[in-house]
Amino acid sequence: MAHALLQAREELNTLLIDFPAGLLWQRPGGVASVGFHLQHLSGVLDRLLTYARGEALTPAQLLALEQEGQPATPNTTAADLVTAFNQQVDKALAQLIATPEAALTQACGVGRAQLPSTVLGLLVHAAEHTMRHLGQLLVTARVLQAQAGNTPE
Repeated sequence: MAHALLQAREELNTLLIDFPAGLLWQRPGGVASVGFHLQHLSGVLDRLLTYARGEALTPAQLLALEQEGQPATPNTTAADLVTAFNQQVDKALAQLIATPEAALTQACGVGRAQLPSTVLGLLVHAAEHTMRHLGQLLVTARVLQAQAGNTPE
Protein backbone atom coordinates (compact mmCIF):
# COMPACT_ATOMS: atom_id res chain seq x y z
CA MET A 1 0.00 0.00 0.00
CA ALA A 2 2.75 2.44 0.93
CA HIS A 3 4.55 2.01 -2.38
CA ALA A 4 1.36 2.52 -4.39
CA LEU A 5 0.47 5.68 -2.47
CA LEU A 6 3.97 7.11 -2.75
CA GLN A 7 4.04 6.39 -6.49
CA ALA A 8 0.64 8.01 -6.96
CA ARG A 9 1.75 11.06 -5.01
CA GLU A 10 4.96 11.38 -7.03
CA GLU A 11 3.11 11.15 -10.35
CA LEU A 12 0.40 13.61 -9.34
CA ASN A 13 2.90 16.14 -8.02
CA THR A 14 5.01 15.84 -11.17
CA LEU A 15 2.25 15.88 -13.76
CA LEU A 16 -0.69 17.82 -12.33
CA ILE A 17 0.47 20.54 -9.97
CA ASP A 18 0.24 23.09 -12.82
CA PHE A 19 -2.75 21.53 -14.59
CA PRO A 20 -4.82 24.30 -16.23
CA ALA A 21 -7.78 25.38 -14.11
CA GLY A 22 -9.95 25.69 -17.22
CA LEU A 23 -9.57 21.97 -17.91
CA LEU A 24 -10.01 20.70 -14.35
CA TRP A 25 -13.76 19.98 -14.52
CA GLN A 26 -14.10 19.13 -18.21
CA ARG A 27 -15.40 15.65 -19.06
CA PRO A 28 -14.12 14.60 -22.51
CA GLY A 29 -16.39 11.96 -23.98
CA GLY A 30 -18.44 11.99 -20.77
CA VAL A 31 -15.70 10.47 -18.60
CA ALA A 32 -15.04 11.68 -15.08
CA SER A 33 -13.13 14.96 -14.82
CA VAL A 34 -9.58 15.36 -13.57
CA GLY A 35 -11.07 17.32 -10.65
CA PHE A 36 -13.39 14.45 -9.74
CA HIS A 37 -10.52 11.94 -9.76
CA LEU A 38 -8.37 14.19 -7.57
CA GLN A 39 -11.20 14.62 -5.06
CA HIS A 40 -12.07 10.93 -5.19
CA LEU A 41 -8.48 9.85 -4.60
CA SER A 42 -8.43 11.77 -1.32
CA GLY A 43 -11.96 10.86 -0.35
CA VAL A 44 -11.75 7.14 -0.96
CA LEU A 45 -8.51 6.88 1.01
CA ASP A 46 -10.15 8.70 3.89
CA ARG A 47 -13.25 6.49 3.78
CA LEU A 48 -11.46 3.15 3.42
CA LEU A 49 -9.04 3.97 6.21
CA THR A 50 -11.95 4.99 8.42
CA TYR A 51 -13.49 1.56 7.87
CA ALA A 52 -10.10 -0.08 8.50
CA ARG A 53 -10.08 1.62 11.92
CA GLY A 54 -13.49 0.05 12.59
CA GLU A 55 -15.26 3.43 12.48
CA ALA A 56 -18.34 4.68 10.67
CA LEU A 57 -18.20 7.59 8.27
CA THR A 58 -18.90 11.02 9.74
CA PRO A 59 -21.49 13.42 8.34
CA ALA A 60 -18.59 15.49 6.92
CA GLN A 61 -17.23 12.45 5.06
CA LEU A 62 -20.68 11.66 3.65
CA LEU A 63 -21.08 15.26 2.50
CA ALA A 64 -17.65 15.20 0.85
CA LEU A 65 -18.66 12.01 -0.97
CA GLU A 66 -21.83 13.67 -2.27
CA GLN A 67 -19.82 16.66 -3.50
CA GLU A 68 -17.11 14.75 -5.38
CA GLY A 69 -16.99 16.06 -8.92
CA GLN A 70 -17.88 19.63 -7.95
CA PRO A 71 -15.35 22.34 -7.14
CA ALA A 72 -15.21 23.14 -3.43
CA THR A 73 -14.89 26.81 -4.36
CA PRO A 74 -15.02 28.60 -7.72
CA ASN A 75 -11.24 29.06 -7.48
CA THR A 76 -10.32 25.44 -6.68
CA THR A 77 -7.13 24.52 -8.53
CA ALA A 78 -5.41 21.26 -9.34
CA ALA A 79 -2.67 22.32 -6.91
CA ASP A 80 -5.29 22.59 -4.12
CA LEU A 81 -6.57 19.10 -4.87
CA VAL A 82 -3.07 17.62 -5.19
CA THR A 83 -2.17 19.18 -1.82
CA ALA A 84 -5.27 17.60 -0.26
CA PHE A 85 -4.23 14.22 -1.69
CA ASN A 86 -0.69 14.66 -0.34
CA GLN A 87 -2.13 15.30 3.12
CA GLN A 88 -4.37 12.24 2.88
CA VAL A 89 -1.40 10.09 1.82
CA ASP A 90 0.50 11.31 4.89
CA LYS A 91 -2.44 10.29 7.10
CA ALA A 92 -2.70 6.91 5.36
CA LEU A 93 1.01 6.21 5.80
CA ALA A 94 0.82 7.12 9.48
CA GLN A 95 -2.15 4.79 9.95
CA LEU A 96 -0.36 2.02 8.06
CA ILE A 97 2.71 2.37 10.28
CA ALA A 98 0.55 2.32 13.41
CA THR A 99 -1.43 -0.77 12.35
CA PRO A 100 -0.16 -3.84 14.22
CA GLU A 101 0.44 -6.90 12.08
CA ALA A 102 -1.96 -8.87 14.27
CA ALA A 103 -4.77 -6.44 13.33
CA LEU A 104 -4.51 -7.16 9.58
CA THR A 105 -6.87 -10.13 9.72
CA GLN A 106 -9.38 -8.34 11.96
CA ALA A 107 -12.89 -8.28 10.50
CA CYS A 108 -14.36 -4.90 9.51
CA GLY A 109 -17.75 -3.87 8.21
CA VAL A 110 -17.84 -1.59 5.18
CA GLY A 111 -20.53 0.96 4.50
CA ARG A 112 -24.09 1.16 5.69
CA ALA A 113 -24.63 -2.47 4.73
CA GLN A 114 -21.56 -3.49 6.76
CA LEU A 115 -20.17 -5.64 3.96
CA PRO A 116 -17.54 -8.00 5.36
CA SER A 117 -13.85 -7.26 4.91
CA THR A 118 -10.64 -7.22 6.91
CA VAL A 119 -8.16 -4.50 7.74
CA LEU A 120 -5.75 -5.99 5.19
CA GLY A 121 -8.49 -6.20 2.57
CA LEU A 122 -9.32 -2.53 3.04
CA LEU A 123 -5.67 -1.48 2.89
CA VAL A 124 -5.08 -3.46 -0.30
CA HIS A 125 -8.28 -2.10 -1.82
CA ALA A 126 -7.23 1.45 -0.96
CA ALA A 127 -3.95 0.97 -2.84
CA GLU A 128 -5.60 -0.73 -5.82
CA HIS A 129 -8.37 1.85 -6.03
CA THR A 130 -5.85 4.69 -5.87
CA MET A 131 -3.82 3.28 -8.76
CA ARG A 132 -6.91 2.60 -10.88
CA HIS A 133 -8.13 6.19 -10.53
CA LEU A 134 -4.63 7.54 -11.02
CA GLY A 135 -4.47 5.80 -14.39
CA GLN A 136 -7.87 7.13 -15.44
CA LEU A 137 -6.94 10.61 -14.24
CA LEU A 138 -3.65 10.67 -16.16
CA VAL A 139 -5.28 9.56 -19.41
CA THR A 140 -8.04 12.15 -19.05
CA ALA A 141 -5.50 14.89 -18.27
CA ARG A 142 -3.41 13.95 -21.31
CA VAL A 143 -6.46 13.97 -23.60
CA LEU A 144 -7.60 17.37 -22.32
CA GLN A 145 -4.13 18.88 -22.64
CA ALA A 146 -3.75 17.52 -26.17
CA GLN A 147 -7.12 18.96 -27.17
CA ALA A 148 -6.09 22.32 -25.69
CA GLY A 149 -2.74 22.19 -27.50
CA ASN A 150 -0.61 22.23 -24.36
CA THR A 151 0.51 18.64 -23.86
CA PRO A 152 3.32 18.43 -21.31
CA GLU A 153 6.61 17.06 -22.52
